[in-house]
Amino acid sequence: MHSAVLLIEFGAIILALGLLGRIAGRLRFSPIPLYLLAGLAFGQGGLLPLGASEEFVATGAEIGVILLLLMLGLEYTASDLVSNLKTQYPAGAVDFALNALPGAAAALLLGWGPVAAVVLGGVTWISSSGVIAKVLGDLGRVGNRETPVVLSILVLEDLAMAVYLPIVTALVAGVSLAAGSVTLAIALGVAGLVLFVAVRYGRIISRFVSSDDPEKLLLVVLGLTILVAGIAQELQVSAAVGAFLVGIALSGEVAEGAHTLLSPLRDLFAAVFFVFFGLHTDPASIPPVLLPALALAVVTAGTKIATGYWAAKRAGIGVKGRWRAGGTLVARGEFSIVIAGLAVTAGVEPQLGPLATAYVLILVIVGPLTARWTEPVAARVTAWRRARRDGDGPAGPAPQDAVGARPETVEKVPLSKRQGPVEPSPVVD
Repeated sequence: MHSAVLLIEFGAIILALGLLGRIAGRLRFSPIPLYLLAGLAFGQGGLLPLGASEEFVATGAEIGVILLLLMLGLEYTASDLVSNLKTQYPAGAVDFALNALPGAAAALLLGWGPVAAVVLGGVTWISSSGVIAKVLGDLGRVGNRETPVVLSILVLEDLAMAVYLPIVTALVAGVSLAAGSVTLAIALGVAGLVLFVAVRYGRIISRFVSSDDPEKLLLVVLGLTILVAGIAQELQVSAAVGAFLVGIALSGEVAEGAHTLLSPLRDLFAAVFFVFFGLHTDPASIPPVLLPALALAVVTAGTKIATGYWAAKRAGIGVKGRWRAGGTLVARGEFSIVIAGLAVTAGVEPQLGPLATAYVLILVIVGPLTARWTEPVAARVTAWRRARRDGDGPAGPAPQDAVGARPETVEKVPLSKRQGPVEPSPVVD
């Protein structure tokens, strides 16, 4: 009887997620907010609380986080990460300062303490790679000159996760300063070792894992990833970081083949993860934190736009491209929820989960809108201010290029995070 109820509940969840994903596709926006809302509906205090399948969903959610970070690692090569770190670290530092500090300050102002401040700083810091990649494709900006700038910032954020997640894991576990330092040292040592091995012996590792049979390739990569993630978690490093490093170590045809095979599994278990996070958030706890979440969303949307604008200017991109880069970076999503999930599981602060849920719901919806409209709105405001200053009356309509059309004169570049750093160049649009 218990088995039958579990199958019915889990089957209903998967079917509901599929229908929600279809609705999101029709509306052309990310399904993440719908998945979170589904979790709120199925969780405690929701419309239809689940019972038998919650433990199974929890296991699926862990696999979802592991697959998210594995697929992220497969997008990069170790040499690309090293190159971006060497040349684009100023943009990464500005990104951290402008976007992590507001979240940390908000937690301290709310009286949540330093641990919650570190966690909320991470929630507001990391942009959603998945949402942003989809937005770039939907808006036809794959070949725009500002796109490599956006991707470089995402690369730096993802690389920083390998250091940040072990810190958060140690903090929420309440370990001592000495034990936390040891954990961080182990994490940095493992990350450095994996990067070194990936650069020097990546082809050998990929050859060992490689197989012409998709079934064997899937089983070897998935088994290796879960094994390494488990070992990493046992060492108090972070299962997610372990999965990320496995992805980095694989390259070439093996990485491409694994990416193709694992994408459906990633989508399935990532959706389960978002539902699981929603299950642990009481819908009644969201209204009290809605105003702080909205204020934080407004502030950090502005700081992300400023980050993208500054980074694009540093790379020699014209004014229109700077605004487009800034608006594209606004969306938060999967990794903000991953970070908040660590704190929720550890019981750091009861209101942190609801605030993170509301915050992500707001920005995952607003993000695609800012990506589309930041540049044309900025162009209209600039034209209006110029008209007022020159006394020419109301500004006329913005040029066609300023209202969302993709410029035909931009230099085309491939959409891939497997590319070198963005060097400063003459200013162009």
